[in-house]
Amino acid sequence: MNVHELVSALADPEVLRARCRALALLDAVIGGSYPMRSHVADRRPGVDLAAMDNGSGDLYGIVFDPAGVFLYGFDHECDATPWREWPRAHWPGLLEGLPAALARYPADPELQFEGFFDATVCAWRETGADAWQCGPVAFGPGESDGAGWLFELLVDGSAEAVRRDAEDYYGRAVDPQAVAAVLAGVPLDRRTVGALDPAADFAAVAERARRTGHAVADG
Repeated sequence: MNVHELVSALADPEVLRARCRALALLDAVIGGSYPMRSHVADRRPGVDLAAMDNGSGDLYGIVFDPAGVFLYGFDHECDATPWREWPRAHWPGLLEGLPAALARYPADPELQFEGFFDATVCAWRETGADAWQCGPVAFGPGESDGAGWLFELLVDGSAEAVRRDAEDYYGRAVDPQAVAAVLAGVPLDRRTVGALDPAADFAAVAERARRTGHAVADG
């Protein structure tokens, strides 16, 4: 799957936001001090940022802005990497057609590395639009932008896929019912946190959950 297939498979923005929030919360519990994913609500007024960094040079970011959603990913080993030449250069067409209302994000220093926006995948959806869009990028036989594996979990969104991914990354069993509860947006409680990690500090996890925008049960 490259970005052209990705824009046809991505969920609507609010569904995507909920998945990002749930994955970040699950990683915060299961991954402890070293979660792979994060979700910051109100990074700026009205703007949320979901992110993934696998620690091996691959990442993604999804900005939820009142003007729309801007999604990008970076697979450092794929054909579309800007590092294929020097000075670094984006794959032709990567950002072509990006609406002016979202154009600030590739230029945001906080989303850049050494003054350059490292990305191999970009897609966007303006508020009110009925579909995701991407630039007119083209790929030859066997060429890849990394969209398939970077975003496959967000496209799938099922509890079983999330459980398998967590077990593979963190190397331990993960409770499927607890995963399903978090993905469904059920308010976080001690039972769910304990099922995911018996050693977790519930107060710390609850505070982190609130920062992502996930509800926490009373008591």
